[in-house]
Amino acid sequence: MKIGLEPPDHGFGRSRGGLSTKVHQLVDGRGLPLVTLVTPGQAGDSPMLLPLLAELRVARPVGRPRTRPDRVRGDKAYSSRAIRAHLRGRGIEAVIPEPRDQQGHRKRRGSRGGRPVSYDPADYKNRNVIERGFCRLKQWRGLATRYDKLAIVYRAAVVLNAVIAWSRHLTGIIR
Repeated sequence: MKIGLEPPDHGFGRSRGGLSTKVHQLVDGRGLPLVTLVTPGQAGDSPMLLPLLAELRVARPVGRPRTRPDRVRGDKAYSSRAIRAHLRGRGIEAVIPEPRDQQGHRKRRGSRGGRPVSYDPADYKNRNVIERGFCRLKQWRGLATRYDKLAIVYRAAVVLNAVIAWSRHLTGIIR
């Protein structure tokens, strides 16, 4: 099971710049949503990874649901020591590049800065599946126009979009 992360889409909620909301999702290797969270616009991207992973439950034919993906693909917003340590502690491969500022800080510290972050650049290219899933989400008129005044109604629209994506996948309808 491969999980992808996407920087959030902006919608409603109070932030420094005005009204906005962020949609955070974990998606599978096909871009189908597994877990969705809606947060206020001022909330950061990386603090939402742990709550998203905590909500992850993928049913199996026999036994308990799976809660640990094989790897997590994320953009540079999810690159932090805490996230990498959490993923490493759970045995999850992090396919997250290191931002240039973090590279500079590490190099400036010399041998105390630690080793460079390793990730698979070829696997990182598969992150476009995540981008396409979010593009599909943004094409939905109810989410793109953001007429909803309540976050719960907005989240319901995001979840309904996920249900439609899953039903299309399971019935074989390609769009």
